[in-house]
Amino acid sequence: MDCNLRPYQEEVVQAALRGENSIIWLPTGGGKTRTAVYITKKHLETTANAKVAVLVNKVHLVDQHFAKEFRPYLGSTYKIAAISGDSNEKDLFGCLVKASDLVICTAQILENALINMEEEKHVELTDFTLLVIDECHHTQKESVYNKIMGRYVEKKVRKEGNLPQILGLTASPGTGGNKQLDKAVEHVLQICANLDSVIVSTKEFTPVLQKVVPRPKKQYDIVERRTLDPFGDHLKAMMLMIHEYMPPTVSRSLREMGTQEYEADVVELEKEGVKKENRLIAQCALHLRQYNDALLINDTVRMVDAFRGLDEFYNSRKTKLLDGTDIFLQGLFDENRVELKQLASNDRYENPKLAQLQCTLQEEFNDENSRAILFSKTRRGTHCLFDWVNSNPELQRVNIRAGILTGAGTGANHMTQNEQKETIKHFRTGILNLLISTSVAEEGLDIPECNLVVRYGLLTNEIAQQQASGRARAMNSVYSVVAEEGGREMRRELTNDQQKITTKKTNQQQQKITHSEFRRKISKLQKIAVMTRIQAERKKDERKQRYSPSQVQFQCRECFLLVCSGEDLRKIENAHHVNINPEFERHYIAGGQVVLEKSFEDWEPGRVISCKNCGKEWGMEIKFKKVVTLPCLKIKSFSMKTPGGKSTPRQWKDVEFQVKEFDFLEDMSSHFHDLDLDE
Repeated sequence: MDCNLRPYQEEVVQAALRGENSIIWLPTGGGKTRTAVYITKKHLETTANAKVAVLVNKVHLVDQHFAKEFRPYLGSTYKIAAISGDSNEKDLFGCLVKASDLVICTAQILENALINMEEEKHVELTDFTLLVIDECHHTQKESVYNKIMGRYVEKKVRKEGNLPQILGLTASPGTGGNKQLDKAVEHVLQICANLDSVIVSTKEFTPVLQKVVPRPKKQYDIVERRTLDPFGDHLKAMMLMIHEYMPPTVSRSLREMGTQEYEADVVELEKEGVKKENRLIAQCALHLRQYNDALLINDTVRMVDAFRGLDEFYNSRKTKLLDGTDIFLQGLFDENRVELKQLASNDRYENPKLAQLQCTLQEEFNDENSRAILFSKTRRGTHCLFDWVNSNPELQRVNIRAGILTGAGTGANHMTQNEQKETIKHFRTGILNLLISTSVAEEGLDIPECNLVVRYGLLTNEIAQQQASGRARAMNSVYSVVAEEGGREMRRELTNDQQKITTKKTNQQQQKITHSEFRRKISKLQKIAVMTRIQAERKKDERKQRYSPSQVQFQCRECFLLVCSGEDLRKIENAHHVNINPEFERHYIAGGQVVLEKSFEDWEPGRVISCKNCGKEWGMEIKFKKVVTLPCLKIKSFSMKTPGGKSTPRQWKDVEFQVKEFDFLEDMSSHFHDLDLDE
C-alpha cells in the first residue's frame, strides 16, 4: 500500500529524511503517526542493516499503531513485532529484536531490556538505527522516555558512535507551566536537548493543515454554585469534630476542606503521625482524607456516591478497632450514618453540575449517530458517572450506551489490558457510544467519529487540554467544559488557553535562533544533564549504603506492630520484595486469590495478605518457580525504623539499605530441613 502524504506532512518529514534527529510537531488529528510510517519506510529502504523501534507510553497505543498504521503499509515487506507488558514475548525481547526489522513497544519494555543483562532479553541502543518516540513531550524529568534518552545523550556527550537516529512526535511540547515567554522557550529547548533533536512544524502549508484538522467548537457550560449543600456541610461539621479530637496546633495548620490542598495536608499529617508513632494523629489524618474525598466526590458527582465511599470505608474497619481513637472515629460515623444517608438521598440538594452535564449529553445524543468522550479526574469518578448515566432515565431515553476506560493495573478500579482493548473496540464499532474515561484516552486514541468531548471537573495542563479537545475529530464537533461559575476548573481552562498562545509564540521565538546558537545551547544543556544524572546516581548509591539491613526494622503502618528486619527481605527480578523468614507468617492472614491477566516467567500470584493485628493490607503471596510461596510486600503499607529515625518510603527504591538479591538455594535451605544441600 502506498503511503501518501499531504503537503504539510511532506514539509515536516524533510529533516528526518536527511537523517537528522527531529521532533515533528503537528496538532492532534494532523497525521503525525502517518509521517512516522513514511519516514520508517524510507529508512528501512535506504539504510544498511536497518532496525527501528517505535516507542509509546500507553499500552493500547502498541496495538493501535501496529494494526492501523505500521502493518498496513509495511507488514507485507518487513518483519514487525508488537510487544506490550501483557505479551509473553517481552521476556525474549532481545531475541525478538534480532529477528525483526521493526518493533513497536511500550518504552518500559525497552528500558527493562537495556538494564537486563541476560542474552535473550538484553538490547543496546546501538542495536537500532532509528528510534521513533510517540508523545515525546513526556521526555523530561523522571519519565521512562527520559531514562532511555538520558543514556543516549550520555553516549553522545562521550562521543560514542553508532547511535540511532531519533524521531519525536508531539501535538504540543507545552510550556512546562511557565507563563513567561523566555521560561517557556527554555522548557522547549530542554525537551530538544533531552531528545537531541530540532523541532519542525509546518510554515508553508498552515491553511491546508487547518482545513484537515477542524478545531471543535468550544463551549463553557457554566453552572451556578450550589446555594444549599446540607450533606457537604454535615461532612464538614464531622471533620471539625475530628479536628477538635487532635491537638489544637495540628488542626490549625490544615487548609480549606474539600480541596486538593487539604488532601495534601492530611497526607503529610498521616506521615508525621506515623514517624512520631502518634497513632491518634495518623488515624485522624487517614480518616480526614476519606471525608475530604467524599467532599470532592460530592462536588463532582452525586451525594449518594460520596456517602457510599465513606460507608464502605467504615464497614471494612469496624471489626478491627484497636484503641480509643478507632472507637471515637468509628462511633462518629455510626452516629451520623442515618442522617448522612437521608441527606444524600434528597434530590433538592443534588449537584447542579450533573443537571448541566445531562443537558449537554441530551443535546448531542438527539442525533443517534453521536459518539462522545467524557473525561473525569479519577477512576472512582468514572465509575460514579457510569452508574449515574445508567440510572438516569432521560439519558437512557436518548439511547446512551456507556463504557468505562481507565488505566491498566491490578488495583480495585483498574482495568486489565484486554478490557481496555475490548472497550476501545466497542467504542470504535459503535456498540458503545459514550466513553467515560480518565486521562488515559487523552493521548493518541484514534476514534474519528467522536463529535463531543466533555471535560468534567478536571484540572490539567494545556497539553492535556489540547490532547482532549483533539479527540473530537468529527466535523462540527463540540468541546465542552462543564464547570462551576468562577470555580477552579474554569480558571484553569482559561489559563490553558493562554498557555496555548504562549506555546505558539515559543515556536516562533525558537525559529529565530540560528543553527549554531541552537546547537551551542543544546550541547550545554546536555552536558549539564549528564553531570546531574551521574551525581544523582552517586547519591542514590550512597543512600542505599546508609544502613546495613540488620539496622532496619519494618512496622505495620497502621498499628505500628514490629514485623520484620531488613535482613529478612530479598528482591526478585529487581522488582518484587519478599520476606524469606518463615517466622513472618505469624504476623499476617491470607485472604482472597489475586488474579492477574499477565503471566510471568518465574512466579505467579497467590492470595492477598493483611496484618493479623489491624487488617491493613500488606501485599500478596507469590509462588516462585511453582515450588515455594513467599509474602511479597508493598512498601506503602509499612514504616521503616533506622538509627536515623522513622520514615515512610513511597517506593522500594527509596529505602536506605541494600536489599539482597534472592538466591533460591541459599535463601530457601531453611524451608527444606530434610534435604542435605551442602554436598
